[in-house]
Amino acid sequence: MPHDIDVVLVAPRYLAGPGDPAWVTVPLHRACRWSTAEDPLVPRVILTSPDQLAQLRIAPDPDPAEPWWTLRHAHHGDQRAWSMTFDAHTPVEIIAAVTDALTAPAPPPMTPDDPYEPLRAANWHAPRHHDGHTSPEGMSSPDGLARVDRTLHEDGRTANWIVETSVHHRPAVWRAYVDGNTPPQLVTALFEALADTEPLVREPHRVPQLAVTHGRTTTGKVVAGTLAFALEHRTAALVQRHTPASPATPPCGPRASRPRRAR
Repeated sequence: MPHDIDVVLVAPRYLAGPGDPAWVTVPLHRACRWSTAEDPLVPRVILTSPDQLAQLRIAPDPDPAEPWWTLRHAHHGDQRAWSMTFDAHTPVEIIAAVTDALTAPAPPPMTPDDPYEPLRAANWHAPRHHDGHTSPEGMSSPDGLARVDRTLHEDGRTANWIVETSVHHRPAVWRAYVDGNTPPQLVTALFEALADTEPLVREPHRVPQLAVTHGRTTTGKVVAGTLAFALEHRTAALVQRHTPASPATPPCGPRASRPRRAR
């Protein structure tokens, strides 16, 4: 018989804590057919795209400030090689927004000319320096806990992105680095996920203290099956995204009448 379990809704989502890595890895493997490199002697996960151009690597590190997640793409055609990294405490839903955009069957028809557009729409603003001037190369969340900065790349032509969540100048809770050659639609997907105001669902024992003290948490109940099958439903939706629509069956002669239901 279905029963309810306790959950916590956490907002803003960048304070929600890491979540389950399977939210990213399972759909990549099952829906997008990324292959796995299994080595039971090494505590890491490596997934490679079918065309062998992209790779996602999860390598746990004792230092939580070091990147656990690395997403790389090789040079191909006019697209230069690029990479993105995420620390251990990055919410998996934010990483999944990027991998979902990467594996989409077709890129979006348009991406914003201003990469900060999704953040501006969510009332993010240019942060102020100690001298009172704003920085045109950065954006800060309304609560001041998350920030995006742009730094000039070594080649002098492209700029890297740095995303960081931190509190009162303490060490960063999590940080992400985005290569300046990363396709614009992936940068947009990342920023949209950051700006999304929809709370994330976490089990009570997995809610970070930072979310309790600096975020908004709401306790609720859901049917156990809803939480248990959330990943399956997500994977099935992505499978459907990659499944070509069946061609419509042409009409063949007069339309048959439906049989009458027996009483």
